Amino acid sequence: MDRFMKLQQKEVSVPAIFEAIIAKKTTALSQGITLVESTQKKHYKKAQQLIEKCLPYSNKAIRIGITGVPGVGKSTCIEALGNLLIQQGKKVAVLAVDPSSTISGGSILGDKTRMELLVRSPEAFIRPSPSGKSLGGVARKTRESIILCEAAGYDIIIIETVGVGQSETVVHSMVDFFLLLKLAGAGDELQGIKRGIIEMADAIVINKADGDNIKAALEAKSQFKKALHLYPIAESNWSPEVHTCSALTNEGIDDIWKIIQTYLDTTKKNGFFERNRIRQNEFWLVQTIEEQLKHSFYNHPKIKETLPSQLEAIQQQKITPFTAAAYLLEISKLS
Repeated sequence: MDRFMKLQQKEVSVPAIFEAIIAKKTTALSQGITLVESTQKKHYKKAQQLIEKCLPYSNKAIRIGITGVPGVGKSTCIEALGNLLIQQGKKVAVLAVDPSSTISGGSILGDKTRMELLVRSPEAFIRPSPSGKSLGGVARKTRESIILCEAAGYDIIIIETVGVGQSETVVHSMVDFFLLLKLAGAGDELQGIKRGIIEMADAIVINKADGDNIKAALEAKSQFKKALHLYPIAESNWSPEVHTCSALTNEGIDDIWKIIQTYLDTTKKNGFFERNRIRQNEFWLVQTIEEQLKHSFYNHPKIKETLPSQLEAIQQQKITPFTAAAYLLEISKLS
């Protein structure tokens, strides 16, 4: 990537980047996030120093997660919501959690090209996620990027997920409000009535409720409302709301923001907002430890040397995977 090459070509000054970030310089924020995303060992320590410097300036923004299957209109919805918030005098940052293709290594999100109006606003910052095989690693870097964006003065941080598999769970673990976008009339309704994703959602919005699709959108809204009655009240004491919108025509976008504001008022008053953020910090402590242990294990010289022969022995059915795992774990302790 060009941005990583530029980072390698010059000496990184953490104090200089930090001062420029809190001075709300977008270029410095981009450099800071590139430092966080870098897999170079020499950059890791500096990235952690930068995050620690920014930490006292963070924790003031509202973090919103938006998920939905590809084609549901996430980018259009985010752009419409982002423009509405900017009109209200807010600064908006958009980050993406994207477990990129493990075959090509390329991102399946083209946020900057799809949010043409939002990207031109000086009050907006859009950053696609880095390519990477590890969703946990990409998510951790996204969470660290949130800290930098908050230090740079952004009031609203929108986290987008591609909406496939485990990515919803990790986005839910780093946001205050979680929005599920759905489609009507595309066979998507039944897929949505799955316990995990419904339990995570603070609101369900049926997008593309325009033209000939309005009737189907209203029917889908009714279905989801009925489905939500089957679930117990969440710890937040909030009952998820179901609405329709058309991101294309901006219809219903202001309603989404009103729902978010009502949710925030409710959860701040009953103490859930603060408890949830504390719980998220605990979750990310454990996740970071697990990620570091995994990284250290696979980069251990003896493991690199021995793993291929153990895999071959498993394929030849000379040993079981469990025996091989126990052996590899044991030799990783010997140095």
